[in-house]
Amino acid sequence: MIAKLHRELEVKVEDKTKELKEQTKSLEYLAHYDSLTGLPNRILFLDKLKQAIRKAKSGNENATILFLDLDRFKEINDTFGHEVGDKLIKEVANKLSLCAKEKDTVARLGGDEFTIILENRTHQETVAITKRIIEVMQEPIVIAKQEIYATFSIGISSFPDDGESATILLRNADTAMYKAKDNGKNSYQFYNSKMTELAFERVILESSLRKAIDENEFVTYYQPKINSKSGKVIGNEALVRWNHPELGLVPPMQFITLAEDIGLIKYIDQWMMMNAMKTIKKFQEEGIETGILSLNVSMKQLENKKFIEHIKMLIKDLDFDTQYLELEITESQIMKNPESAIYTLNNIRNLGIKISVDDFGTGYSSLSYLKRLPIDNLKIDRAFIKDAYKDEDDAAIVRVIIALAKSLKLNYIAEGVETQKQLDFLHEEGCHYIQGYFYSKPLPEDEFKEYLLKHA
Repeated sequence: MIAKLHRELEVKVEDKTKELKEQTKSLEYLAHYDSLTGLPNRILFLDKLKQAIRKAKSGNENATILFLDLDRFKEINDTFGHEVGDKLIKEVANKLSLCAKEKDTVARLGGDEFTIILENRTHQETVAITKRIIEVMQEPIVIAKQEIYATFSIGISSFPDDGESATILLRNADTAMYKAKDNGKNSYQFYNSKMTELAFERVILESSLRKAIDENEFVTYYQPKINSKSGKVIGNEALVRWNHPELGLVPPMQFITLAEDIGLIKYIDQWMMMNAMKTIKKFQEEGIETGILSLNVSMKQLENKKFIEHIKMLIKDLDFDTQYLELEITESQIMKNPESAIYTLNNIRNLGIKISVDDFGTGYSSLSYLKRLPIDNLKIDRAFIKDAYKDEDDAAIVRVIIALAKSLKLNYIAEGVETQKQLDFLHEEGCHYIQGYFYSKPLPEDEFKEYLLKHA
């Protein structure tokens, strides 16, 4: 009897031990592998990278990492839902595994970030693998009968040239990846030390930018728009400047893209809109002719329902006459989703606000869409104005834009006019609405007021 009980106890202990081993094995797997894709996770990736570095050190070899980030993954998730997003991640993981060799380590760090460890590869071999990944990702991924295009921005760093620890190599590859994104996405970039300096400057600038909003460090400049026949002001474009306490006046090209990337642009736009409208309203109450105020906004901002409500509130609170208000949107932004743009711009137009297409001629507008867009004005891009008086190709483009505007019964204005020769050419072509340094640079509020008094 005792022997039987003893045996039963042994069996139970064996079963429990086996069960604990299975649980331990399962927990170890979960601790080191991504549950969605089955790829190594960050913990296992870093461990394998450290091993690769040790091996490279002892054999006087190299170890390279590719840091891959899916472009516009958030947009895909927001559009199709997280279930489709998860399926896309799994498909992408399969594609990456097929591009890599057996000795390579493909890992998912989390979200839409992947890494690949390449051991002792030449520069040419690394480029070949990277280009292969980009090529493979050109093909659409079909999920639920929906074709989805997903591309990578890829950053590359190597031991020992770009760092001697796993942490530094990963950081530098990440930095190079962001450089690839800045260069237009769907591309790769090798790390260099200059990137760290620029990344550090970006971090400092981001911190300063957040503070600038709280400290109200932005100022509005106004560039007059002129009827060159009469010399009178017909309007103005409001342009934001950052009055940095140490750097001085920072032009928008140095901070607008960063503000868009970190989600601060809407606060700057809202401040800009309120400040400019207040100033123009004040001038009008003083009996000064201001013409139409033009404000630059992105389609992304316009499509936000809160933006529409915000501008309605401003118009009401300031008692602003919308016949003196125009929003400028770039052609390329409109053509990203023209059907959506038509709907959104109609909502804006219904408020009595004019719509101007900025940088016209640099995008790819279809005439079928252009005639349906509720727009009032075309701005001929400065790139065509610059040499139009001596370059027949540029001159032909300007003539076509003017003819197109006339046929669609739109106003048109030339921007970036700086010389008498440019102005003479535009006069010959029948373009008399002008914006540019030939008449005036962007002016701070007090100087703009003086300009209006002289030219209104």
